[in-house]
This record gives sequence, C-alpha cells and structure tokens, in this order.
Amino acid sequence: MPRFLEKRKELAAQRAAQEEERKQLLLQLRLETFGRIRTQPDELGEGEEWWRDLYQWLYDAGYQLRSRYHPEWVASWKTRSLNWMDCEDSVVRLTHLMDATRLSDGRSVAIKRLEISMHPHEVAIAQYLWNEELRRDPTNYTVPIFDVLHPPDDADCALLVMPMLLRCDEHPFETIGEMVEFLRQVFEGLQFMHKKHVAHRDCMRLNIMMDGEILYDEPFHPLRPKQKRDLTGFASRRTRTERPPKYLFIDFGISRRYDASTKDPLEDPIWGGDKTVPEFQHSDEPRNPFPTDVYYLGNMIREDFMTGKVGFDFMAGLVNDMVQNDPSKRPTVDEVVARFVCIRTGLSHSKLRSRVVSKYESRFDALFRGVVHWTRRIGFVMRRIPPTPVL
Repeated sequence: MPRFLEKRKELAAQRAAQEEERKQLLLQLRLETFGRIRTQPDELGEGEEWWRDLYQWLYDAGYQLRSRYHPEWVASWKTRSLNWMDCEDSVVRLTHLMDATRLSDGRSVAIKRLEISMHPHEVAIAQYLWNEELRRDPTNYTVPIFDVLHPPDDADCALLVMPMLLRCDEHPFETIGEMVEFLRQVFEGLQFMHKKHVAHRDCMRLNIMMDGEILYDEPFHPLRPKQKRDLTGFASRRTRTERPPKYLFIDFGISRRYDASTKDPLEDPIWGGDKTVPEFQHSDEPRNPFPTDVYYLGNMIREDFMTGKVGFDFMAGLVNDMVQNDPSKRPTVDEVVARFVCIRTGLSHSKLRSRVVSKYESRFDALFRGVVHWTRRIGFVMRRIPPTPVL
C-alpha cells in the first residue's frame, strides 16, 4: 500500500478514536446528570431531583427555581404540540449550580451547592471578601455573596447565592480597549485579594466571570445567554464599549487567607484548572501561592489573548515576566499593576479603538467584521464614547 494511503488510513483511525472518546465523555456527562440515558429531558435526573425537593424551602427563603424544578412539574411539550427543544423547561442545569429568581426584586441569581467538608474555607473567604467594609472598595472584583443558606437535614451542605454571571468571553471582545479594561479589572482584583492576604490559587479564565446583565436590553436565559429568557428569540444586547460590565473572581474552594504577619506563606502544591504551573511540575515542595497566582493570570493572557490574535505585542514584556519558570523572578501583583498602568497610558486612542483580529479569520470574515467594526467605531467617535470602557 502506498505510503500516503497508509498515512490517510492512520489519520482516519485517529479521528475515529477521538470521536469515540468525545461520545464517551458526553455519555458520561449525561449519566452523571440524569442517572440513565434519555432522548428527551422529560424527567428529572437524579441530581436535579435534589433541587426539586428543595423547591418549596428555597421559595420560603426568597428564591424561586424555574418551573422545571417545581414538585408538580409536567413537561410542557407533553401537554402541547411543541418541539421539546424549543421549550424553556427542557433546559437542564448541571447539579452543583442552579439558577433562580430572587423574589424580592425579580433579579436572576445563581445558587452554588458545595460540600463544606471538601471545601471548608470557601464560605468564610467569600463572605470576608464581600463584607460590608470591603464591598465598598472600588478595586474589589470578587463575586458578591447575597446569601448563604444551609438546607435542612444536611449539615455538610451550604448554598452560596450570587449574581447570575456569564463567562468573561461569552461574547467576543471587539476592541483592544475592551480587552485593556478587562485586564485592568483583573489585575486590580488580584491586587485587592493579595492586599487582604488572600491567595486565590486557581485564578484561570473559567474562574473570572462577567456580570453581563448590563449588556442586555431584556432578560436573557441563564443557560442560553444569547436567547431571551423564554427562548422566543435572540436577546438584544450592546457592546462592552457602550455598557461596560464588571469582571469578577469566583470559586474560592482552594483559596487560602493568611494572617497579616505571615509574609511568605507556604502551601503544598494543589492543581487548579491550569496544569502548566512550572513549580508544580517536578516537585511537591510547599510553595508560596502568591507568585503562582501571578503565573495563572500571565498564562491566561498569553493563551487566551495573545496566542491566535493580532495586536497584543504591547503586553509581551509584562506577560513574559509573569510566567517565568522561577517564581522568585516573577513580579508581584503590585508591580504588575504599576507596569500595566504605564502600558495602558502609552496606548493611543486609535490603538484602543482598533478591532481584535484573529490570525485565523478568513478574508470574508475579515471584510465583514471590518465593515461592522468601522461602522460602530465612527458612531462611537461621533457620540464621544471613550475608547476604553469606563465603569
């Protein structure tokens, strides 16, 4: 058999193996959610039943779950001639996090279920960072904690009630200025935590969320944020430049708070979402978690902003220092913030208004996005909207 045919056969086998692995992962996810395989979500999964059983208790506490979790719920597509995929009550939430409506004002909130024995510090750190004094600090970019609930008959369970947040990149960053504002908030947010002697220890992209409610002209669905709350169409929204959102650090499950007298705390290595931390690769020696936090942010910028995008060379020097293999050579977060202020000050209005460009977009995409960008840009200039979003 010719060599190129062997190579083609080998690649086909690899793709088939990857597709089978993907299917198995999806199957496992569905099993974890439902307990058994269903073609339609017309019955609650085992994990969902836990929330259904708390429906009335949460309602009495001031929070209403979606109709799917009402004790007497019947799938709407069973009683009407509807496609189940178009029905709001078909949308399934994974079991550790639930969306709800706060009855006092109708605000959408998220309720996080956590095991206290597994994450004994999370509640205390989250509440500390959002206490009455610290919440007034303009550099506090940690998630607000509206309430902490303790379900009956489960001493090991706590429910954290927080704003309904979106992934920080749920909607694409459209300009350099929008990304610069994101970085400002993230750097200042980590600086705030470190000043309060809190090491996050897992501050990668998935643990930096966006309070994106301000972007929308109408309520969005918590699990399908591009659609309206009732799934009757797309939700209208604005850009980050027009309506600047806040970015918030979440998930303090492996975070630690130290006494002010402890200058260089040491902790055993613990793997967060980013598995590339240099000091964890070949050693189990206790490490200072504060330089590791700096690495996490630097690597996030390198992987999610600079790799695959054009125009972020201005961040290269700072990022390279933040991700050095030797933790002692990394800048502190105070030094990061000071250097970033100088970087940001040196960027022209033209640079800040410029479009975020992917290295991989096609000519057609580049043309289409360029037209949309310049139409908006001219409008923003005429309306005197700043190139960097201002909270």
